[in-house]
Amino acid sequence: MHEVAIMEETVAIACQAAQRQNAHKILSLTMRIGDLSGVVPEALEFAFAAVTQGTPAKQATLKIERVPIVCHCDPCDRPFSPADLYCECPQCGHFSQHIISGKEVELKSLEVI
Repeated sequence: MHEVAIMEETVAIACQAAQRQNAHKILSLTMRIGDLSGVVPEALEFAFAAVTQGTPAKQATLKIERVPIVCHCDPCDRPFSPADLYCECPQCGHFSQHIISGKEVELKSLEVI
């Protein structure tokens, strides 16, 4: 379950950022998770509850923003959202190898006091 390791690192980064701002409590963390990242949001939420104990984020809320898969079609020169994981352009049928978004695992923002 790599979600625990991801959340441990995310909480550590959040705590360091809060400390740099002289904040004593983290109220919320917002993460962006791509549909192709392999990260299970429910497992991330479970890990969050465990790894925040004893930290400034112990009572914080976790907000997860889903990032959909977007590919780029070279022949059409346009982005598209694929119907499946094969990234076939709905306009011309070309299979794209250029994934623009959907792999993200990012700490987007923190709310601290």
